[in-house]
Amino acid sequence: MTGNISLAQGREYLAIPGPSVMPEEVLRAMHRPAPNIYAGALIDMMPGLTADLRSMARTKHNVAIYIANGHGAWEAALANTIAPGETVLVPASGRFSHGWAEMARGLGAETRIIDFGKSAPWDMGRIAEALRADTAHKIKAVLAVHVDTSSSIRNDVPGLRKLLDELEHPALLMADCIASFGCDVFEMDAWGVDVMVTACQKGLMVPPGVGFVYFNDKAAAKRATMPRVSWYWDWVPRGNPDEFFQYFGGTAPTHHLYGLRAALDLIHGEGIEHVWARHAKLARAIWAACEIWAEGGDLVLNVADPAFRSHAVTALRLDSGKGTALRQWTEQTLGLTLGIGLGMAAPGDPARDKFFRLGHMGHLNGQMVMGLLGSIQAGLTALNVPHGKGALEAAAGVIAS
Repeated sequence: MTGNISLAQGREYLAIPGPSVMPEEVLRAMHRPAPNIYAGALIDMMPGLTADLRSMARTKHNVAIYIANGHGAWEAALANTIAPGETVLVPASGRFSHGWAEMARGLGAETRIIDFGKSAPWDMGRIAEALRADTAHKIKAVLAVHVDTSSSIRNDVPGLRKLLDELEHPALLMADCIASFGCDVFEMDAWGVDVMVTACQKGLMVPPGVGFVYFNDKAAAKRATMPRVSWYWDWVPRGNPDEFFQYFGGTAPTHHLYGLRAALDLIHGEGIEHVWARHAKLARAIWAACEIWAEGGDLVLNVADPAFRSHAVTALRLDSGKGTALRQWTEQTLGLTLGIGLGMAAPGDPARDKFFRLGHMGHLNGQMVMGLLGSIQAGLTALNVPHGKGALEAAAGVIAS
């Protein structure tokens, strides 16, 4: 047989920044008949499940569960804390910061966006200026995206809390940890976060469909002042239910809960500190390879400073415009799916073909990362993309160290 031979047979590898690879334990836990939702094991499982969710976020406070994606968690957080006409401050370092701001505007809030572009983290000086100028304390919350999935920037959430405290500004600190939860270090109480939102399809390794909103006493006090909160979005019964159905505002997402239980068992069995350390080391291996490839002059890491790079996703650019071609080659030829360059260029702009992302979150180990990097190097070679030599050796050195 001659000509191009596909090597995509066998198990595919989805290396996009969510939904992430799902462990077999999660899939097996979900593969069961529908359970009784009025009595029995599912109901008995909930106190332990919510306790483990709180433990994972390093908080003693409340968690509310929604049958929703991350956008639904955004809306739930806002619906419980921000009344129409109130103001939120949004330091933006990627597409998802703007998305949360759009959600706030849709609920009638005034938004003040400080745009730091698509490749730079927050400038605390500029945020301080905006907060200092707010002498009437019209800003009721700061919507802080910890890791922006589009740009792969990891922002300094505890630094933002320090700034708010130094300025004695009473705004709620609300953190979007959808991309970072279970991947990058996050400690809700120690960092002084009032509201945190996340979802199940990334570091939690469960199919999309469940979102979470964590809230502390300060946020609960703000909820108590709201003129109205819809029955469905209200976090009060979800965070402190008297009956099982109140966890979910109705019928439970039964099979997601079984999958989530299995995922939490894996995470707590490994230990959250080790989970964080594993993601950090595998991310450093990926960066080591990318930095060598970048010596060829075509590939660019979107975030120059490693201190502000996510441990869950890496955004990249090929100045030759072959980002889309690389994604297509690895998927069609090798069975490896890379992430699109979401939010980095407008729809219809040819520049969109430059960008792609690597998801390295959740159910991930060293051999998977080396396979990911080897596949990308094969694609760069096949497409004649200029790249530095020795990338796989550099990644292997990080893993071996």
